[in-house]
Amino acid sequence: MASPAPACCKTPSGPEGGAAETQKTKRFITDDYELSKEELDGLMKEGEEERPFLVVHHLLDVKEAGVPVLLPGTPVICRVDSTERYTTRSKVRVCSLYTVKLSHGKFTWTVKRKYKHFQELHRDLYKHKMMAHFLPLGRFAAQRAQLRAMTEEMPSLHGTERMRQTSSKPKYLEEYLNGLLENSFCKNYHGMLEFLDVSALSFVSELGPKGLEGSIFKRSGGHRIQGLNCIGHHQFCFRWSKRWLVVKDSFLLYMNRENGVVCFVLVFDPEFKVQVGRAYTDTKYGVCIQNFTRNLVIKCNSYRQARWWSHEINRLAEPCEFLQVQRFGGFAPPRENTLTKWYVNGSGYFADLADALEQAKEEIFITDWWLSPEVFLKRPATDTYWRLDQILKRKAEQGVKVCVLLYKEVEMALGINSGHSKRTLMDMHPNIKVMRHPNHMSAVVFFWAHHEKMVAIDQSIAFVGGLDLAFGRWDDSQYRLTDTVPTETANHISEEVPKAPMSEPEAADSGDQVDGSNSAQDPKPEEVNAEDLKNNTQLWLGKDYSNFIKRDWVQLDRPFEDNIDRTEVPRMPWRDLSAALHGKAARDVARHFIQRWNFAKIFKYKNIRSMFFPCLLPKSHSTADALPFTVPGSGKASVQVLRSVDRWSAGTCENSILNAYIHTIENSEHYIYIENQFFISCADGKNVHNGIGDAIVKRILRAHSEQKKYRVFVVVPLLPGFEGDISEGGGKAIQAILHFTYSGVADSGAFQNRTICRGEYSILMRLRELEDQWSEYITLCGLRTHSQLSQSLVTELIYVHSKTLIADDCRYIIGSANINDRSMLGSRDSELAVLVEDEERVPSIMGGEEYQAGPLTLALRKECFRVLLGADSDPKIDIDDPISDQFFFVGWNTIAKLNAKIYDKVFRCLPCNSVHNMRELKEHSGLERLCDTDTQQAKEELEAVRGLLVHFPLNFLSEENLLPPLGSKEGMAPTGLWT
Repeated sequence: MASPAPACCKTPSGPEGGAAETQKTKRFITDDYELSKEELDGLMKEGEEERPFLVVHHLLDVKEAGVPVLLPGTPVICRVDSTERYTTRSKVRVCSLYTVKLSHGKFTWTVKRKYKHFQELHRDLYKHKMMAHFLPLGRFAAQRAQLRAMTEEMPSLHGTERMRQTSSKPKYLEEYLNGLLENSFCKNYHGMLEFLDVSALSFVSELGPKGLEGSIFKRSGGHRIQGLNCIGHHQFCFRWSKRWLVVKDSFLLYMNRENGVVCFVLVFDPEFKVQVGRAYTDTKYGVCIQNFTRNLVIKCNSYRQARWWSHEINRLAEPCEFLQVQRFGGFAPPRENTLTKWYVNGSGYFADLADALEQAKEEIFITDWWLSPEVFLKRPATDTYWRLDQILKRKAEQGVKVCVLLYKEVEMALGINSGHSKRTLMDMHPNIKVMRHPNHMSAVVFFWAHHEKMVAIDQSIAFVGGLDLAFGRWDDSQYRLTDTVPTETANHISEEVPKAPMSEPEAADSGDQVDGSNSAQDPKPEEVNAEDLKNNTQLWLGKDYSNFIKRDWVQLDRPFEDNIDRTEVPRMPWRDLSAALHGKAARDVARHFIQRWNFAKIFKYKNIRSMFFPCLLPKSHSTADALPFTVPGSGKASVQVLRSVDRWSAGTCENSILNAYIHTIENSEHYIYIENQFFISCADGKNVHNGIGDAIVKRILRAHSEQKKYRVFVVVPLLPGFEGDISEGGGKAIQAILHFTYSGVADSGAFQNRTICRGEYSILMRLRELEDQWSEYITLCGLRTHSQLSQSLVTELIYVHSKTLIADDCRYIIGSANINDRSMLGSRDSELAVLVEDEERVPSIMGGEEYQAGPLTLALRKECFRVLLGADSDPKIDIDDPISDQFFFVGWNTIAKLNAKIYDKVFRCLPCNSVHNMRELKEHSGLERLCDTDTQQAKEELEAVRGLLVHFPLNFLSEENLLPPLGSKEGMAPTGLWT
């Protein structure tokens, strides 16, 4: 049923009048998808033990279709279990309160009723019977049919001798109520449903047990996040609204029962508590329900009822794991025996994700820093079937609810064009809902980002890691630098479709419009159809072929036009790690998304009274083990979901990723392996605060004092991922990141903070007591590869975008969090990660001795080492023992050193150790390259390259202060932006 468009949806009518505009507005506030006849028949079918989860998203449809709230064919059995005696306020009359225990199939619950409630129910039923019998209205047709089918009279509540016997009164009421519940006319009457405290959400097993329900009055306001309350949190600025409250095992909600809209969801968290009384609520008979984001005040009819609600809510919430702060200060505990799978690179990840999306039946949740709707998940693409937007459209047409939460960038600073992503997806189908967050002005958030990358499907399987569903991310272990096709094919694919303006102009809005439309700013993008791709052999189409250091992405609304000349410029390969997880851990990931989605909805659209952006409900962990499908190749391990969030990003605070990193490093026995996009650590208490670098230093010093072998492998990108010509010193953003990676912050001429090698707080300076022995413990590397493009030899760094820590062949962390303050502190960027700990063991070797390793972690570490060292092409490279001298010095460091030397000789690559200042950089850029002067010799030299590993150039521009000039826009940015 259509709802009137909220003000922010309405735009001026086009020249042809308002009819088309009205139709478009209607499209964006209603769902085209209606329950099919088969689905409705299934809901009407007798003998079903529960309601399917799809009911959650079709509450109004179910009501309008006449689907009964109670399960057809399943009896409701009541037992009046006990009686409480109490005096009324007059202290003269003694009343009874009856505890009624009910069962309906596998669901059980309890209600408390006075005798007057039975009387009111009887009176309302009698009135309803009379109206249905005598009024010839169509809406009573079904009831009249039920009346004709009745074989006996409605049970009587009055006038028997037995009623006057108080001792037998509970038994009589029990018989009376059971008699009514055997009568279909009485059982389905809305008054009876309210008496029983049931709703359409009562018997959805995936939401958990039946729980507590009832009609309440709730007070507006009470939000604990700045900006969400009208004129602040003030006792005079509120209103009371009648709502239906539903309490489940890990959350509660209130809804408008008339239109089926869930208005608010309060998830249980460590700050959850229930308080009764005027002191906490400023209301007679009030109950205050509190969590991290809100103090929700509801009003009851009596103090006794308020105490009852408080007791029952606490009883339902008590077993909830989310009430306790978990290990590492996290929100979710470790989940044992969880099916999980790791991915190195995007090819396998995207393919498994595509297959999983195809299995979606109810919900798809996606959150990304950047999302490209036109990205292909399986390649090479010979049609559009596996293109992300087409997959989501296909599932939306099948009735799946697709919810996408994107980072809303500061457009002056970033060109990821989330507005285009939103408009493209929401134009696909009304079942696709996209929100962008934050609104920078109202949230007062300008520097921090939603950086997490996650997909959850039916709250049963989740994908997390470092990979956005975006251009440039797909890659495999070959890390190709080229992707050319015959000219005529390329021209055909890239042919531009005319950009016809939309027929009706819409008013430009600097804010986030509900329907995401802004045709004046975003012309219709060109399209590529299946026929265009029939003979395609390219892996990276259009903007997907990228080298963002050479040229950052632009014009993303024209996705199938190349961003760089692929015949002249090599692409930059992308290395990343991700993971899939199932069951309870996947529910944890989905719960995190739901928490963020509902928070963003309230923060951005709390005044939009429509069903446009639904409140999402977390499924119960009690049903998480029933997996509808699994990702092939998964293995079992303990999995804990970790995150970095703050009040601005999710309404709660957590930095469990940082705590898990430090704990894993401190407790590692043999080695740690780090792959990360950034490496800005070593706390100085002033500019950098995360202690990961400090933990590494302490662990190395401990190993040295104990005279034990211990290795630290660090792999980072050779250059930060910002546009700039490194032969001219790079852009100011590149220099800033390089500065904080291994230089430091200049303060009165002195370097104060540093991470790798420069300054008193750097890792290598703090290891100076080891003298030259530091290289026995830690090695720092980057990745590089080479190829031939248009008859010329070319090289390019492999962009390490991973956010991974592996320890002792037993555990690993994969996620979206970089090693810097932005990702780790929790108060800045939002992040998501998983800690996977093997529970099984397989024989291995460590330090020349037999060792029991975890199968998943061992396989991951070997896969990383195999590709980085080129072990497949050289049988002499043994990667079994990661800490042996033979491997560490000969297998790892020698290969990295030799590869770097060869690349420097053939290409004179930058960055390199021989360039210490800008003068030397200029001279170096003017030197001849072997690849240009003697191609054959260059090829012969390159044959000695093994794998991808090169030593990180620790001395590059070591004599320069790389901080951006104060007069530049980068220099005016706060230090925290870079750290």
